[in-house]
Amino acid sequence: MAKTASPVRVKAPRPGPAREGAVGIVPAQGIRALVAAGAIKLAEPLAEKQLQPASLDLRLGAVAYRVRASFLPGPGRTVATRLDELSLHTISLSQGAVLETGCVYVVPLLESLALGDTISAATNPKSSTGRLDVFTRVIADGVAAFDEVPAGYAGPLYAEICPQTFPVVVRKGTRLTQIRFRRGRPDESDQSLAELHARERLVSTESADIRQGIALSVDLVGDRDGLIGYRAKRHSGLVDVDAPGTCAVLDYWDPIHVRAAKRLILDPDQFYILASKEAVHVPPTHAAEMVPFNPLVGEFRVHYAGFMDPGFGHAAAGGTGSRVVLEVRSHKVPFVLEDGQIIGRLVYERMTEIPEILYGRDLGSNYQAQGLKLSKHFK
Repeated sequence: MAKTASPVRVKAPRPGPAREGAVGIVPAQGIRALVAAGAIKLAEPLAEKQLQPASLDLRLGAVAYRVRASFLPGPGRTVATRLDELSLHTISLSQGAVLETGCVYVVPLLESLALGDTISAATNPKSSTGRLDVFTRVIADGVAAFDEVPAGYAGPLYAEICPQTFPVVVRKGTRLTQIRFRRGRPDESDQSLAELHARERLVSTESADIRQGIALSVDLVGDRDGLIGYRAKRHSGLVDVDAPGTCAVLDYWDPIHVRAAKRLILDPDQFYILASKEAVHVPPTHAAEMVPFNPLVGEFRVHYAGFMDPGFGHAAAGGTGSRVVLEVRSHKVPFVLEDGQIIGRLVYERMTEIPEILYGRDLGSNYQAQGLKLSKHFK
């Protein structure tokens, strides 16, 4: 477990409250204000470190529903109604329970919403969730897309969970996903991103490829020992999501080392942990997110998990650029990855104001200044 310490407090310049009409991602202090105003409803008080610089961790409730298949409620229908149709059985999470690979579960969350007309939300798996290959997304009543909550939504939230590689132990209060709140829709052009990169050096490359985000490429050279990634083992043991540092790496992963050709053949339906060649920096004024990779460029999928908070890779918060860990799975055919091949794009969005806390070592963040790194559960 990461050592608990006081969070980074942003020093001058310190803005006041967000100006009226400001658009962008709502920071920690704004999320706290949404809780106080009743726009975010909590079944239980906020847990320690549940509030992040630009997001809120979502907690599992006390029961999981094993369902026949993934679903969306559709317009005018509730998730509870669909659960009545599709649920096979219920599982209590009060004392912890195992979620098996290949099975689909739906869990009501301890957080619900009553958003105003100017605030929408989006959800994403937490970084550690993605690195465990746990496929999870959030469902809302009457909404026709996963991981999206429109402005004005009032109602419960549910997590759909499907472990892909490792069976996992979860319990009431486990945090697999996070939610980010957005006021309005910022107009982030390639030009504004180029200007931000010129000021802040967002990635470590000399000439960034900026087209609807900054391109990131895969590193198949590795560290001084030639380690370039890990391939998950099949039929391994359980992973307790709430127990960091309890799993031996070699019981769950096969290390992959560089070869002379500096390429990697992805085997179909195998799960890989790789890293970006570029080190990434997210300044306190912005938040970042990976966008889906263009399927026309390659027969593989990068499971981008988690948002990148303000302060990720930021020197004042304990980082001098942090590489992005990539969760990669090939589709139905083998696919060759080459060193330096573009594998995704990073999109930046402005904050409505600078967060009162930043991602970093003093927040107990697990992946600041990271290189190639497995989830916090492995030692």
